[in-house]
Amino acid sequence: MHPDLEKMIVLQGFDVEARRLNEEISALPKRVASLAAERDTAKQQLAAIVDKLAKEEALRRSQELEIKSHRQKAERLRKQMDVVTTTAQAAALEHEITFAESEASRLEDAELESMERTEQLESAKVEAEETVANYTRRHVEERARAIEAIDRDKVLLAEVNAKREEIRPQIGENSLMMYDRIAKSRGTALAEGVDGKCSACQMMVRPQRWNDLRDRDNHETMLTCESCGRLLYWDPARDAPQKKPAARNESIAASIVRAL
Repeated sequence: MHPDLEKMIVLQGFDVEARRLNEEISALPKRVASLAAERDTAKQQLAAIVDKLAKEEALRRSQELEIKSHRQKAERLRKQMDVVTTTAQAAALEHEITFAESEASRLEDAELESMERTEQLESAKVEAEETVANYTRRHVEERARAIEAIDRDKVLLAEVNAKREEIRPQIGENSLMMYDRIAKSRGTALAEGVDGKCSACQMMVRPQRWNDLRDRDNHETMLTCESCGRLLYWDPARDAPQKKPAARNESIAASIVRAL
């Protein structure tokens, strides 16, 4: 393996970790802001319910006053019936009494409907208050966790950046320029070759290039994936021969001997 390639593998590990830490540092405040927005929306919904409750209460107070007024009017008109002198006057008073009582009954029905709406709103208010409390608690907890995580990530990021700056000068200038160019274009500059494929793009590597990649005497050349353009490297440990269990083979051999 090219000596610069070994260092670039280490550098890429640092670069990937630095990117992860930066993304987390950026994402955590957004998560806290999202919870704050959900909490504020829940508060607005609660405020709307409280406003509707207030309007229903005001409506019932108005209805109660009107009911009382219609009942009093009907009672007053009944008293006037005792002193009327003509049939026409009596009919007119009877009509007004009927109307006043009808309006009072209509308003009483409307008042009952308002009370039912209020009962539903009171139930919704309890649920909305629980929702606000839950979002508030989650926001406070998430904010505390985010502050702690960001502080921790910043310390880790400083350590990773220090290691990156330490290893970069150890890589040849041309190799480093190639690394930066590919990383800027592809996100990562290196990919491991595994089972004849590029682990990044999953495309097969031509047999001759794969053999060149596995050539342990090849210390001067850096090979790239012909599909994605990343620098390829090969880990011989992946191709280390695995020991096959001998117990079963021995058992089979013993069985054959006994059969003979």
